[in-house]
Amino acid sequence: MRPLILTCLAFALAPTASPAQEYKIEPLKQAAPADVPGAVRAALSGEGYKLEDGQGKTYAEFWLRKAVPASEKPGGAKGAIQFPFLTEGELLGALNFPGEGHDYRDQSIAKGVYTLRYGLQPVNGDHLGVSPYRDYALLLPAAKDTSLADLPAKALTDRSSESAGTSHPAVLMLVAPPPWPRSTRSSP
Repeated sequence: MRPLILTCLAFALAPTASPAQEYKIEPLKQAAPADVPGAVRAALSGEGYKLEDGQGKTYAEFWLRKAVPASEKPGGAKGAIQFPFLTEGELLGALNFPGEGHDYRDQSIAKGVYTLRYGLQPVNGDHLGVSPYRDYALLLPAAKDTSLADLPAKALTDRSSESAGTSHPAVLMLVAPPPWPRSTRSSP
């Protein structure tokens, strides 16, 4: 489960930084910042990851939840939802932008620490054709996200909008990684 979420967040963050640059993920041997409230911080892994550009500059740092309470065993997509085992509003991790960041919509996200929660793109005329999938990680100001409890959709989008400073939530589109190639080598 953790490698899947890690890969999805890597795919979600890199294109927002700059699609023309190369990025790499490196281990980060430190706990989430003190800006993340106690109960949430305790649920995160003690080590994180950093996303660096080709010059070694850190674009983002993130920490995953130690365990995500999935509602079912991870499996394939169900229609436009790639992660049906996750619950809307569920805590996935935390993210730090050491400088200005950007979300999937290219909204500017201020330097700072955010929590990441799972959300689904609404099914309404406003979002028609935006993406083939409905799965997103929403960024919430970490200092205000103090509970592990799942957030209802309205509270999730309202709190995430604060991260972008607009009426639209700050979102990272989650895309499942392509399947690993199967070995073409034959057995003796």
